[in-house]
Amino acid sequence: MGSLSGAIDLHVHCAPDVRERKMTAPQLALAARDAGMRGLLLKNHHSSTVQAAAAISENTPELHVFGGLALNEWVGGLNPAAADAALRMGAKEIWLPTLSAGNERVQRGQPGTGIAVLDEAGRLKPAVHEVIRLVGDAEAMLGTGHLSPCEIAVVVREAKLAGLRKIVITHPEIKFINLPVSLQKDLAGPGVYFERCFARSIFALNWDELAASIRETGVESTVLSTDLGQPDNPDPVAGFGRMLSEYGSRGFSDREIEIMACGNAAMLLGVSSET
Repeated sequence: MGSLSGAIDLHVHCAPDVRERKMTAPQLALAARDAGMRGLLLKNHHSSTVQAAAAISENTPELHVFGGLALNEWVGGLNPAAADAALRMGAKEIWLPTLSAGNERVQRGQPGTGIAVLDEAGRLKPAVHEVIRLVGDAEAMLGTGHLSPCEIAVVVREAKLAGLRKIVITHPEIKFINLPVSLQKDLAGPGVYFERCFARSIFALNWDELAASIRETGVESTVLSTDLGQPDNPDPVAGFGRMLSEYGSRGFSDREIEIMACGNAAMLLGVSSET
C-alpha cells in the first residue's frame, strides 16, 4: 500500500485540548482529507469529542470524522450516564480510564490512587458491566484505555461474555501497560483488536518488535492508529504515512497493510472502507 488512500486513524489527538496539540481539529481533518484518508476518530482525555467531530464532518463530507469518550475523572470516572449520553450522540468508542487510571498513576509515580475497574476481590465493578452493556447495545467500540494487564484481562473476558464484538486493546506496547505478547495471544479471538500505534520513546517496543507482535497476534486482529498530535512528534497524517512505510519495509504486504490501516478500522466504525 503506497499511499494513505482509504486509511482510517482510530486514535488521534488535536486541539482544542487541555494539553498542547500540534494541529487543530479542522486542520487535522483537512490534512487527512487531502491525503486521501477515509476517516478519523478523535480522542481527548478530558472531554467528549463527539460534538467537535460532528461539526467538522459538515465541512469535510469526504471524510468520516467520529468522536468518543474517555471515562476519566473529568466526566465522573466510571460513569455509565456519561457513556450513555455520548453513545446516544454518536460516539464510536468508549475508553475505560486513561489519564485517571490507577495503573498509569502508579507506573508514572503520580499522586493519588486513580480509578480501578476491579473491586477488592478482583471482580469487575458494576459500573463497568453497565458501560459494557451500553457499548454493546450501541454496537460501538470498548477501548481498554490505560488499565493494567490484569485489569485488561478481566475486562476482555467479561466483555466477550457479554457478547461484545468490538473490543480494542489500547496501545498495548506503551511502557506503563507493556502487555506481554503471551497474554495478548491468550486474549485474542473474535471481536478483539490490538491497536498498534506510532513507535516513540514512551513505547516499550521499537518498530521491529512491534512488527513481531503483529505477526504473533495476527494481521486480522490489528488496527493501525497513530496516537499522535503531541507538539514534539510528527503530525498525525505524516506519522500515519511513516507507519505504513515502516511496516512495508518489514515484510508486510500491501494487502496486509490495507487490512490493518483500512479494512479493520472501517468495520469497527461501521463505514465503507472504499475510497
